Amino acid sequence: MSDTDSFIEEVTEEVRRDRLFKLMRKYGWIAILAVVLLVGGAGVSEWLKARQRAAAEALGDTILAALNETAPATREKALGAIDGDGARRALTRLLAAQAALEADGADGADGADGGAAAREKAAALLDEVAGDATLPARLRDLAALKAVMIRTPQMPPQERIQALEPLRVPGAPYRLLAEEQAAIAMIDAGDRQGAIRRLLQIVADQEATTALRRRASQLIVALGGSLEQG
Repeated sequence: MSDTDSFIEEVTEEVRRDRLFKLMRKYGWIAILAVVLLVGGAGVSEWLKARQRAAAEALGDTILAALNETAPATREKALGAIDGDGARRALTRLLAAQAALEADGADGADGADGGAAAREKAAALLDEVAGDATLPARLRDLAALKAVMIRTPQMPPQERIQALEPLRVPGAPYRLLAEEQAAIAMIDAGDRQGAIRRLLQIVADQEATTALRRRASQLIVALGGSLEQG
């Protein structure tokens, strides 16, 4: 390679380097900004995750502290005081309803009126969950089903059957349990044959659990029916 060729290559390299520096001075800030945004975005994401994790842990500690209360009435009050939204609020209301029922059992000296009031208080907490359209159907239907079961002593059979109707549609998460409660309501209404037919459908349903089939079978026999009817 001649001196002339070497000189041309050096000049060409200098020109390229000069152009590169000019491009970096002109557009380099974009690359720096992209790096800053990337690193900053990752940092913000981690901060948000840590904040959510801390909030969840704090809520869990509060719920555990409430559940550790020995007296059911105190436990119910502590659970009812926990603030939250969505599934968190639903969880605390479900637990508070259970505590209200336990408080009724612990304070049996209050008599029938006191027991009815405690059950209605628990059912009202469940109604709050069942009526929250933002919650998953599984949570809402569970609360609605438990509310009907709690109100059974005071709620007329036909009203219970009507309240259970939306829970018995195909695909509903607690369809068969709602069918069982509807059969019990039919028994209370004096419709023994209708209850037996409904119970036979439960026994024949492939989605029914072993325990549910057993309960339905026992009820059929107790009502004077036969499993062979199905």
